[in-house]
Amino acid sequence: MSQAFAGLRVLHLGKFYPPASGGMEAHVQTLARAQAALGARVQVLCINHAASESRTSHEFHGRSPTREEWDGPVRVIRVGRWASVLRMDVMPELPRELVRALARGVDVVHLHTPNPTLVLALDSLPWLPPLVITHHSDVIRQRVAGALFRPFEALLYARARRLIATSSAYVPGSALLRRFRHKVSAVPLGIELAPFLTPSPAALAAEARWRAEQGSPLWLMVGRLVYYKGLFTALEALTRVSGQLLVAGVGPLEQEGRERARALGVEGQVTWAGYLPPDELAGAYRAATALWFPSNARSEAYGLSQIEAMASARPVINTAIPHSGVPWVSLHEETGLTVPVGDADALARAARRLLEEPGLAERLGQGARARAVAGFGHEAMAMRSLAVYAEALRVASEAHSRGTPVEEKS
Repeated sequence: MSQAFAGLRVLHLGKFYPPASGGMEAHVQTLARAQAALGARVQVLCINHAASESRTSHEFHGRSPTREEWDGPVRVIRVGRWASVLRMDVMPELPRELVRALARGVDVVHLHTPNPTLVLALDSLPWLPPLVITHHSDVIRQRVAGALFRPFEALLYARARRLIATSSAYVPGSALLRRFRHKVSAVPLGIELAPFLTPSPAALAAEARWRAEQGSPLWLMVGRLVYYKGLFTALEALTRVSGQLLVAGVGPLEQEGRERARALGVEGQVTWAGYLPPDELAGAYRAATALWFPSNARSEAYGLSQIEAMASARPVINTAIPHSGVPWVSLHEETGLTVPVGDADALARAARRLLEEPGLAERLGQGARARAVAGFGHEAMAMRSLAVYAEALRVASEAHSRGTPVEEKS
């Protein structure tokens, strides 16, 4: 497969790119690197999340410049943002940078959504190379803005040659994916497993430090602190189970979370670790009793941190979000425990089961690692994505030979 795709020119269009935090950001980097390792020539175009090149930043901080860099073999174009208006990014240099990226030669454009700014930019182009879209999640909370934007999104999805869902579980609940179901493929997200399967000396040192500092049991939450992560549910559950909660992430709800912890009387049981570098995070997984993943909306479509915990042989307590891939990634009673959405008492009961039932945590942890190795590696994900590209290129070639319009009829 790698020889067949050697030299394939791929342009990924993402929201941000690491060191910006977030699951989509991590996925784009992992996929771009893995495709490059298989021989593809990969560019990524995204919004620049940092005000200056020297500033270490994981959240967006105002106005930023345009800059270009290399992430190993991957060319990364970070387009400057001037402002944000109604969740739309004002990026005067985007048209020029997008045209420049396409002019370098692109065989496949791969857009990652939701991404309103890039959707509108592509809608405005009269011609595109074969387009593939990974639909990471529906727009759930911004109902008015989502309704206004939906026609533009549907227009671009109609032009796409192939659509990728991160799990088959997500498709039935998404009106947009159901509309174009005939060209949807499920390609599960994967991660580079090695740092969790065979941790570095620095990760092992971090594990020992976390164990010494936090004690046991240690419950871990990982991710941006936003509404759908279920942070407040976790804090309430902590009032009903022993142990320390290590919160690894940054985001707009941190201050409110701290206030809620004080109000609940669990302030001393919560460690706000902020963004953790890779080795520190790998050590935290290994030190943890389990990952808590109490997300509460279909904005959470998957959950890459579940796979990181699973590869670390740690059970996951997740939630039964309807039509989300979350409970599909970590399976109830096989790799962890699944509880109802927003149910702090159920989350606490599941945590107590891991403490009280002999052998349960170990059995689930071993099942978790086996599932991660079997289906969630980055190389397998890259190969599957390249197979989708091949199908998109075949459809485009057939349409061209028939003299049909570039856009595939939906």
